[in-house]
Amino acid sequence: MADHIPGTDTPATTSSNVPEKPALEGLEAVLSKRWREEGTYKFDRNTSREQVYSIDTPPPTASGSLHVGHMFSYTQTDVLARYQRMRGKNVFYPMGWDDNGLPTERRVQNYYGVRCDPKLPYEAGFTPPAQPAKNERDFIQISRRNFIELCEVLAVEDEKVFEDLFSTLGLSVDWELTYRTIDDASRAVSQRAFLANLAAGDAYMAEAPTLWDVTFRTAVAQAELEDRERPGAFHRVAFHRHDGEKVFIETTRPELIPACVALVAHPDDERYQPLFGTTVTSPLYGVEVEVKAHPLAKPDKGSGLVMVCTFGDLTDVTWWRELQLPTRAIVGRDGRILADTPAWVKGDGVAHYEALAGKTTFSAKETVVAQLRDSGDLDGEPKPITHTVNFYEKGDKPLEVVTSRQWYLRNGGRDADRRERLIGRGKEVAFHPAFMRSRYENWVQGLNGDWLVSRQRFFGVPIPVWYPLDTAGNPDYEQPILPTDQALPVDPAAEPAPGYEEAQRDQPGGFTGDADVLDTWATSSLTPQIVGGWSRDEDLFAKVFPFDLRPQGHDIIRTWLFSSVVRADALQGVAAWKHAAISGWILDPDRKKMSKSKGNVVVPTDVLKDFGSDAVRYWAASAKLGADTAYEIGQMKIGRRLAIKLLNASKFVLNLGATEASVLTGTWAAGDHPVSNPLDAALLAQLADVVDQATSAFETYDYARALQLTETFFWSFTDDYVELIKDRAYGAAGDVEQASVLAALATTLEALLRLFAPFIPFATDEVWSWWRKGSVHRAPWPAAYRPATGAAGESAGDITMLATVGAALSGIRKAKSEAKVKQRTEVLSATIGAPAGALARLQAGIGDLKAAGNVRELTLIEGAELSVDAVVLAPAEEPAQA
Repeated sequence: MADHIPGTDTPATTSSNVPEKPALEGLEAVLSKRWREEGTYKFDRNTSREQVYSIDTPPPTASGSLHVGHMFSYTQTDVLARYQRMRGKNVFYPMGWDDNGLPTERRVQNYYGVRCDPKLPYEAGFTPPAQPAKNERDFIQISRRNFIELCEVLAVEDEKVFEDLFSTLGLSVDWELTYRTIDDASRAVSQRAFLANLAAGDAYMAEAPTLWDVTFRTAVAQAELEDRERPGAFHRVAFHRHDGEKVFIETTRPELIPACVALVAHPDDERYQPLFGTTVTSPLYGVEVEVKAHPLAKPDKGSGLVMVCTFGDLTDVTWWRELQLPTRAIVGRDGRILADTPAWVKGDGVAHYEALAGKTTFSAKETVVAQLRDSGDLDGEPKPITHTVNFYEKGDKPLEVVTSRQWYLRNGGRDADRRERLIGRGKEVAFHPAFMRSRYENWVQGLNGDWLVSRQRFFGVPIPVWYPLDTAGNPDYEQPILPTDQALPVDPAAEPAPGYEEAQRDQPGGFTGDADVLDTWATSSLTPQIVGGWSRDEDLFAKVFPFDLRPQGHDIIRTWLFSSVVRADALQGVAAWKHAAISGWILDPDRKKMSKSKGNVVVPTDVLKDFGSDAVRYWAASAKLGADTAYEIGQMKIGRRLAIKLLNASKFVLNLGATEASVLTGTWAAGDHPVSNPLDAALLAQLADVVDQATSAFETYDYARALQLTETFFWSFTDDYVELIKDRAYGAAGDVEQASVLAALATTLEALLRLFAPFIPFATDEVWSWWRKGSVHRAPWPAAYRPATGAAGESAGDITMLATVGAALSGIRKAKSEAKVKQRTEVLSATIGAPAGALARLQAGIGDLKAAGNVRELTLIEGAELSVDAVVLAPAEEPAQA
């Protein structure tokens, strides 16, 4: 007889060490520490690209609030990482922290009660107030450098909180592979990429209409827009023809009448065709504007005649550009009407304008409406409406469109050939689920401008450019001064330009540094290059790039995924990854997206404390990629029950005498196979089928299907098989039968631990430690083991046998329950009817069935469906005499 082959990493003499009372509590702390100390998830640099599975992990905004969405999406990524590691891949699984940009600035402002004023000098040893002011207007003003230092301190503290959460959750990250989007390495990579874009003509500066957030005083990119429904009103306002006749427009922004540059109507609108090419004068200000035709005008909206201002919205920008209209801006970067009366406003209009100067657009609107009433140019009262208004996704006030000098990266928004190339890059990536590709393509096709990457903030990657000043102190933007590659990273706001002294800053004939920083996405879009070592460690970069996987949420396909495609296309000429795993949103029980503004966010630390990490991971992994999933405590309870059952069932199996020496591997000669019982062979055949299907599911990134298959089989194993074979397992049927059942038990338990390992890593590694050396998370994915087919007594196994015999046992138990007797009560006789095929399976397992059901006589007859009838129970036991 062939020798049993032990597990791959365990000597045959290892004894089990099963605790008396297995429990989930405390496993996270113990095992997380052990995994780090033993380097369980450490990436091996000594590798080839073919051996590597690299993951471009999303760097969470460390200054943001922790919520269950983090646990949900990061668990799904981790499940895939663990599977690939067990498949023999050298998994490159880093973690980054996205700690630059507006979220960090806002948190620092509120946490310390400070506000940055870049004009203030640096104060060495500055200490923020112990108790920050409650009202924002009372915040302390500090220098840019002091402010950045506070950002650095708080960001690091926030990152520790995230790392603790992710460790508790069991993420198999290599914690030696961490990065920050604001550290020296990331800043150098980001600036180097920007300079490469500039050299290639993909980065450029332009004075152009820009979406502007007046609260944060920064430009906003198209990808950061959010449409919100807001109350407003249509104001019917008269413009004047030279013959004295009035023509009416309807506008929601009468305060922009001083900025009017044209009136526009649809070319086919017969009402206004006679006016095209003529001029009218604006009310209050008397400024002449031309009436023009454009197809974007809607004849059925308002009066059909539209006031074009510079600038009320993005449509105004389109008309301004395509009709080559003049620029008459009156709104400043602070959201207020400019103080100086514009040159085009003359005569009586000057007094009207002066009444607006310095006011917010809201107050200016009230003033203009009152003026229009007085002049008789307001026809009727404003009509309330609800309309869609552009907001910065993090802002609280509607965006304005102001003219400013900004940096842009070419992204296909103004270049059809580039746009098609970027759509082609998307086709190089396998999206999971596949329909998410259309979201990417729709976004690219709908772009209407290049990517605005400059931001008027402080805590970010500085734009690495200086400008020479002429003798009058004016910057020459056409001749930027650039740093050497060796000097990166640089801060032009704090370091002198190459070839200049600091004393020459902002002096005629000297230099000025670009005061802006790069949009946070301009750095986050480079995460494959940052963590992969591009431009710093080309050997590592060649081993991990293009990455195998980009996991992320579907809401940032238009930002993070697309911007990353843009950068990799420009820098490397390829897509940055082979696969994109797109997670859905977390919904509250009412199926609404969880968000802080709605007050329906659940704190993850509480959930982990209440249910344990394995339970939370089970809930997350039960959801398919791309599926918006409700937050369900009930699902977590099921996951906890599963993990506990795995502990208890494993304890039972190992205490029966199953050891690693019982685990079946390899091949067997005919007649030598230790599995002699058909029910044992059937279990192993069913197991092999589950392994095959789970593997196929994982290969298509359908981990949820793999979990469902494994879990279904597990409950059949514990509820049916374990109950059926207890008699043989205890040796009642002899040594040969006992050896057969122990081989089936050990082989199945070991395979189940491996199958469950990506999903519930704590419970599985705990059980593994009871009878195996090392970690289950370094063990290979289970092979589809099948008993050999050959001589009598051997069988490849019938995968339906266990379910059939299990159903018969359930019928016997049901009869006892209905008779209100104990399950150990003897059945004197019973009849089981079943179709012919099922009868054969029942006959093969009749010994185990009779033993498990305590049946003396069992008659099998053919029938239409499986049924248990004519159950005769032994008389109830007489109570013991006193």
